[in-house]
Amino acid sequence: MEWIQQLINGISLGSIYALIALGYTMVYGIIKLINFAHGDVFMVGSFIGFYSITVFGLGFFPALILSMAACALFGVIIERIAYKRLRNATRIAALITAIGVSLLIEYGVIYIRGAQPEAYPDVFSNRSFAFLGAQISIQSILILSVSVVLMILLQFIVHKTKTGKAMRAVSHDTEAAKLMGINVDNTISATFAIGSALAGAAGVIFGVYYTKIDPLMGVIPGVKAFVAAVLGGIGIIPGAMVGGLVLGVVETIVSALGFSLWRDAAAFIILILILIFRPSGIFGKNTREKV
Repeated sequence: MEWIQQLINGISLGSIYALIALGYTMVYGIIKLINFAHGDVFMVGSFIGFYSITVFGLGFFPALILSMAACALFGVIIERIAYKRLRNATRIAALITAIGVSLLIEYGVIYIRGAQPEAYPDVFSNRSFAFLGAQISIQSILILSVSVVLMILLQFIVHKTKTGKAMRAVSHDTEAAKLMGINVDNTISATFAIGSALAGAAGVIFGVYYTKIDPLMGVIPGVKAFVAAVLGGIGIIPGAMVGGLVLGVVETIVSALGFSLWRDAAAFIILILILIFRPSGIFGKNTREKV
């Protein structure tokens, strides 16, 4: 019964990692950029959800939608101001810029509202259901349901819409996509918008699940989501989903075995092992790159 309970907790945590990892993998798949500011977009989304609930009195779902919309706009602004002019720059220049944007967001939020943490209000009842002897809270069910719906919606957008087809074309060959009349700039902005919206949703879900939020909360989940993206195969959307779920379950199992102090280290041990034995990730394929 305890292992079933831990598995459920791990899937709930992993779904949060998966939502953040999707933003990493989408941006990398389009412009080969590791957007380390993505974890801070997740943090901003969490605070937008918090103020939507506490100040404006919105419910969970309106706060979730508002946070996703605001983070989508925020992601587009970041891309247009910080990354657009670096399209043809070296990868190290883009990487350093991403780290700079991350620090700017973190300490900008601290400057505006202070560094004190906040406690998310309890938006769900404490009821739970018994399943095979384990107690599953309504909160866990709702979090997992929202995550799954968002992932399915993303798959629909990528594979069934005009924007999704443009994203896949740009990812495959940017120059050929331009010749076919695809607006590459708008496609990249759409990618940032979708990825940032998912990060905003993850921020609200994280706040509801863990209660405590603060301006530096995006650092560790952001890095873990990057590990999840690498685990699944960076640039591959289903890989980010699976990688996030695997990482969440592994962390929960490590804690259940009594090694809770090692749960953060587990993510980096996984990263080291995957880079040594399968650098392309679970769903990735080894390809040659012309230098």
